[in-house]
Amino acid sequence: MPRPAFPLLALLTAGTALGGLCLPAVAQTSVVLDTVTVEADGGAAEGTGTGTGTAESATGPVNGYVAKRTSTGSKTDAPLVEVPQSVSVVGREEIDDRGAQKLDEVLRYTPGVLAGAFGPDSDTDWIYIRGFDATQTGIFLDGLQLFQYAFAGFIVDPFLLERVEVLRGPASVLYGGSNAGGIVNSVSKRADGTRHAYVEGGLTDDPNGYLGVDLGNRFSEDSPWSYRVVGRVKGGDTQTDTADNIRGVIAPSLHFAPDADTSLDIYATYQADEQRHTNGFFPYAGTVTQEAFGRIPRSLYTNEPDLDQFSARQATLGYDLEHRVDETLTLRSNTRYADVTRSEYGPYLFGYYDAASGFGGFAEPVNGLAALNRLNFFHDTQAGLFTTDNQAEIHLDTGPLEHTLLAGIDYKNYRISQVQAVGSAPPLDIVNPFYSNTLSPLFAPYLDEKVELNQLGLYAQDQIKFGGGWILTLNGRHDTVWIDRDDRSAGDNDYDGNDDALSGRAGLGYEFANGIVPYVSVSRFFNPQVGTDANGNAVKPQEGEQYEVGVKYAPTDIDVVVTASLFDLTRRNTLQSDANFVPRAVGEIRSRGVELEAKANLTDDWNVVGSFTAYDLEIREDANPAIVGNQPFLVPEVIGSLWLNYEVPTGQLEGVELGGGIRYIGSSYADNENKLKVPDATVFDARIAYEKDDWGVSLNVNNVFDKRYVAGCQGALTCGYAEGRSGLLKANFKF
Repeated sequence: MPRPAFPLLALLTAGTALGGLCLPAVAQTSVVLDTVTVEADGGAAEGTGTGTGTAESATGPVNGYVAKRTSTGSKTDAPLVEVPQSVSVVGREEIDDRGAQKLDEVLRYTPGVLAGAFGPDSDTDWIYIRGFDATQTGIFLDGLQLFQYAFAGFIVDPFLLERVEVLRGPASVLYGGSNAGGIVNSVSKRADGTRHAYVEGGLTDDPNGYLGVDLGNRFSEDSPWSYRVVGRVKGGDTQTDTADNIRGVIAPSLHFAPDADTSLDIYATYQADEQRHTNGFFPYAGTVTQEAFGRIPRSLYTNEPDLDQFSARQATLGYDLEHRVDETLTLRSNTRYADVTRSEYGPYLFGYYDAASGFGGFAEPVNGLAALNRLNFFHDTQAGLFTTDNQAEIHLDTGPLEHTLLAGIDYKNYRISQVQAVGSAPPLDIVNPFYSNTLSPLFAPYLDEKVELNQLGLYAQDQIKFGGGWILTLNGRHDTVWIDRDDRSAGDNDYDGNDDALSGRAGLGYEFANGIVPYVSVSRFFNPQVGTDANGNAVKPQEGEQYEVGVKYAPTDIDVVVTASLFDLTRRNTLQSDANFVPRAVGEIRSRGVELEAKANLTDDWNVVGSFTAYDLEIREDANPAIVGNQPFLVPEVIGSLWLNYEVPTGQLEGVELGGGIRYIGSSYADNENKLKVPDATVFDARIAYEKDDWGVSLNVNNVFDKRYVAGCQGALTCGYAEGRSGLLKANFKF
């Protein structure tokens, strides 16, 4: 079915109208106030640290560890306590204090989040929220989705970020099709009219090092234009033998603010990655359990050194435009194009090898042979993603009711072209690995396709305050999705389909004078799926609902935010294959649980973050009726963490900082049959630092006692070791 032409036309019309409204304001003579130049570090302007009292914005620097405002849960700059769902924010200071080098590492201390589910994967950020995989449909950057499919993944480098926000629970009422369990929205460092002059270098014990810069300022003292350039080069060895990597990333941005009512951000990023693969997906036997040969080494390299290839290029180009028409109306238009190209070649593991039969894929060693079966793999993938979100925010009063209305139209166009092929590869001896650097030719591609997904959404929101403390939030959204597949293989299994979906949210809270806000909410969501059923028809989207009740506490006299929530979330129509390998959208999983989080700047010198998560995860329907009632694999039902950081305020040790954390990852299952259990683990992290005037040094050690454990398993053949002990020495300089 041909795609209708009106979605793009409508959006272009909306964008043109917004531009027309903004242009007269740009043309007016502006009054330029005296410029205040503030020297800034790599994450926040001076005066945004702990105890300064500087006003926070929903996309700006976080005050110490405690964010009070967010835009992720409402698309408006709103107090965090007024959002009727659980929201966590990790600011730049917290990211730096813990030495996070990947997006999933940033979220290690966040409730409701399983980060790094398969260990330190250098080309993917594995993130599960409330038990559901957010890796492909739950990652956002600056409020726009980084939709990912197959191997076309985007990597967000944390050095480029100002803050990372997690909205737990369904978000499709705001953003369209997205992960049922929640989303991660990263907020970029952008030009902001202030001076940034920051250099940071780091070196791990692998060794793997980097050099990063953050530079920006106004073009002249009274110029409405300012610039910022953030980037870094990173590379070296990893905890896997032979595996190394190198990355270069740069993110320039321009900010134009001719007056207090108009702002335009123009930005771009470019990132290049080259690497050899880190450890692959190992079998359960030999990682969780000990076999006759012992255990598979965490550092075992499973590819071929001279042939191993992973190459990725990704780029973005976009703008954010905002114009305040008057006291009542504000218009916004946010648009971005993102492109990613990835290619990969080399063996993947697939169970154990049987020398007698010459076959592999076994869950346990055959006849005591310590040999891993390998399959050669190749893919060549290119994807482009165009997203635009145009909205109007209206403030008005109707009698005793104070309204913040939001109405918008957004559009997403995603195209992917991919080829995948496999071939044979020699087994790998675990005890005495030998690399021949020769591989047999690949078989003919088993996948050669182009897929296009279009999504057009119309949404509205009303945040109503009344009665001296009541906060009512009402959301509604309608989406239309078109999916078209061009199968370029001999099978020629083309298909196309379209679907409509309604999403909704209703929330009610009451803000007491002491900062306590109890709330309740209900949400309905959807998430489109790429695939066909047994009849060759496009499958229906995932759908479901969530009920959440909780309480938030954000007093004015103490810099602290506390959130406690109970939720009941059900996701239906998960695409699965039955016993005859026939695809069916029949899966249903229920996630219920409790989440607790406390973040506090106790004083100018003490910061603390604590979290606890307890789930009840259950398979309610499945293509395999034998596993109904069981716990889904991979995700533990209990996760907890605590992090403290202290800075010596006076005396001979003034400027010295000490930090430490403890992370508990509960037990999980490696299989949906719940026969293979992955043990729990407790891990300790530590930090020591010294900050003096315009420079500083720090040392982070994660997994201090080198706890050896399996991060998670998604089947008996797909387990990943967690990161071993790692050290990161950093130095920074502001000028």
